[in-house]
Amino acid sequence: MFEQQERKRYSRQILLPEMGLIGQEKLKAAKVLVVGAGGLGCPVLQYLVAAGVGNIGIVDDDIVDITNLHRQILYSAADIGKSKVLTAIEKLNVQNPFVRLTPHQVRLQEDNVKEIIADYDLVIDGSDNFPTRYLVNDACVELYKPLIFGSILRFEGQVSVFNYKGGPTYRCLFPDAEEGDNCAEAGVIGILPGMIGTYMANEAIKVICEIGEPLSGKLLVMNALTNRTNIFEFSRSEQIAPAQKTEKTVSRNEPQSELREMKYEEFERIEASYPGQIHLVDVREYNEFEADNFGGINIPLSEIPDILPTLPPNKTIVFYCQTGKRSAQAAKLLAQSGFDGAGFWAANW
Repeated sequence: MFEQQERKRYSRQILLPEMGLIGQEKLKAAKVLVVGAGGLGCPVLQYLVAAGVGNIGIVDDDIVDITNLHRQILYSAADIGKSKVLTAIEKLNVQNPFVRLTPHQVRLQEDNVKEIIADYDLVIDGSDNFPTRYLVNDACVELYKPLIFGSILRFEGQVSVFNYKGGPTYRCLFPDAEEGDNCAEAGVIGILPGMIGTYMANEAIKVICEIGEPLSGKLLVMNALTNRTNIFEFSRSEQIAPAQKTEKTVSRNEPQSELREMKYEEFERIEASYPGQIHLVDVREYNEFEADNFGGINIPLSEIPDILPTLPPNKTIVFYCQTGKRSAQAAKLLAQSGFDGAGFWAANW
């Protein structure tokens, strides 16, 4: 199945007992679709091409911009204005001529996502927006395709494996399609996509070769500023397909697994009526808290697992951040931990 040069190229990988020639053959036979040829897509593509994944499709309709260059390491100043997909393929062909690369120079939408994904065994989502993530997830669920997920923002990155052998999906972890910050608005440290993208490529190889323990039912959260890495466990829920939007009023007496949002006015009212009843936690980074805050204690999202056992059960826990995205994740993690306290809320103030 391999040419002599191929066996030499992958020899150090084939030596691994967990891989061997059988594992390398699985990589060569695999068909992988990478969604996004940006910050995450670049390292994912480079490592999968180097590893010998035989068939790789790339989806992206964007062009190279000067603001991409500090983190999208496949491109240079000479590539500004060029198609990311076509430029990436040109350079990846030089890196490894034994890999077949297929361009999809389009934006994924409802009318093309399933047709494109259907031709592949595994999907890797390196997109940077919620609509695309839900779109890709839902198509993978319908087509029974495993999905490698990664996201980055500021100094924090996340990695997980969805829809793997009946495991949880993206909607099991993030059931609500809530738009939050993105790199263009909030920034990102240039090295972070390389770190998270490498994790994603590693998960892809594990899934393809059926080795190790993929991050199915687990969310890896890494903070590059503090060097903290945590893994949160979550389970498959009933909401694996798009939910119908309905108007709903949330009561404070509802089960604790229900994510609840608190307005600042509500916080002020409770704090005035019941002083000391609320335990306020700012889940932003330390520098954000120091610049401006509404009080409480400061525990970045990536450090939340370390403090879960210390949260006071006789108080209402309120997590807050700027957009509500990180505080919502913190509240969900608390719910999944089986917290048996007075209740918990998420807020964007």
